[in-house]
Amino acid sequence: MKCRHFFVLFFLSCSMTAFSQTTDVCVTADEMKLYDLIMSYRAENNLPKIPLSKSLSYVAHQHAWDLEVNQPTHGECNPHSWSKKGPWKACCYTSDHKNAKGMWEKPKELTTYQGYGFEIEAESSDDITPELALQVWQNSVHHNDVILNQDIWTSYEWGAIGISIKGNYAVVWFGKETDAEGEPEKCN
Repeated sequence: MKCRHFFVLFFLSCSMTAFSQTTDVCVTADEMKLYDLIMSYRAENNLPKIPLSKSLSYVAHQHAWDLEVNQPTHGECNPHSWSKKGPWKACCYTSDHKNAKGMWEKPKELTTYQGYGFEIEAESSDDITPELALQVWQNSVHHNDVILNQDIWTSYEWGAIGISIKGNYAVVWFGKETDAEGEPEKCN
């Protein structure tokens, strides 16, 4: 009987941890600026605004932190990779997209978000700015296609977006489903 109580308590505490983490996320002034720049760029291309997502912003914050602190990019692992030093499954994302599902499932793994997530990432040798991040993505055909729903992304209608800037990294997550958690708070 004690084991069952322990299991229920463990299960509840794990579930509550994932929920409270997404509840506690906030976006900085620079992250809001990046969001506004992306939405303006989409508007210039006659595309609708994407709702800012608390869950996807949490995933973006976690990944930007992992990239900045743990630097999981080694060997053939590119910046969509995740280290083994956090509350997530490690993932080595390679250029052949062999492990793509490990990245796409991060929102489900870390939050209550029910859909896949698709990430774009930019980095700089110095602290990255919102303007530089958008410029990097505009100059990359594949990243630009994600932002503007072009090429293989034309059939996707983004229902949620999450944003993070941490040190040298800017990370944005896109998802088709809306986020039941709503929008993140703005940081003070």
